[in-house]
Amino acid sequence: MAAVEPVTKIVIDTDPGIDDAMAIHFAFAHPGIRVLGLTTVFGNVNIERATRNARWLAEHAAYDCDVAEGAGVPLATEPQTPPDFVHGKEGFGALPPFAPRKALSSLAAHEYLCRVSNDHPGEITLLAVGPLTNLALALRQDPELPQRVARVIVMGGALNVPGNVSEYAEANIIGDPEAADAVFTAGWPITMVGLDVTTQIRCTPSDLALIADEAPGIGGFLRDATDYYFDFHQRTYGERYCYMHDPATVAAAVQPDLFKYERTPIRVACTGENVGQTMRASSGPPVDVCIGVDTEAVKQLFIETTVKADLRKAERDQP
Repeated sequence: MAAVEPVTKIVIDTDPGIDDAMAIHFAFAHPGIRVLGLTTVFGNVNIERATRNARWLAEHAAYDCDVAEGAGVPLATEPQTPPDFVHGKEGFGALPPFAPRKALSSLAAHEYLCRVSNDHPGEITLLAVGPLTNLALALRQDPELPQRVARVIVMGGALNVPGNVSEYAEANIIGDPEAADAVFTAGWPITMVGLDVTTQIRCTPSDLALIADEAPGIGGFLRDATDYYFDFHQRTYGERYCYMHDPATVAAAVQPDLFKYERTPIRVACTGENVGQTMRASSGPPVDVCIGVDTEAVKQLFIETTVKADLRKAERDQP
């Protein structure tokens, strides 16, 4: 009898978003992951579109998970304009908006995070791939939350490389720097998957074509949505590829050995020219910051998992 792969229970806090969709379908298709919920936040799109897109992603994959709507604005700073030049007005590139039927949780995202951690104490890994407002609000509601969460994995920040919004700041962190500082200093086990590694992991059109050939339903959607993302990267960086920012957090959840880490306290600049910068601190709870990655192994894990996305969906559709 084949060994049963251990299951990691996760909640994804997300602002879908093209690379969010890549990460979510990666997680949905991975046999070692059970996605309990998607919580939504402003960022790549406004909160209404983020929630609609999260509901549709779960519905499209026939995946039974909760969807809870979260924060529409940062804790203290002025909200930034969603980057439709990166993700498209509706969030999935040039694709038109979808109309999901999936029900929405009655709980706000931060309430849901507190509830699910109570229901599964010590078992939940939170993957945060947007601004960290929902996590900060959950910490305000329940200061004991860090003791009940197995790990937090944040896609955000930059330690030894420049930011992608300013010289200093990465997009998710500058989206709500006060929330990010609260999350990084909360004392829970936390991993920062930032630009130091995510900009090393590149997906190409041929990779997405392969996934679409093997999984024409879900893979076809990812191929079509990602074409807009490739356009952005080609305009910005001169080559037709895309960085695998959010999918890297899924890889870090199931195969942390694919990354190298520096363990250091992290603080976030909340004012000044370097607002949004993630900085080493002299004191505070340590953060495992990803500073190296096996890029080919992460990309292959993503491809080998998502080529089976339609198969996993068919299995879930079985009576």
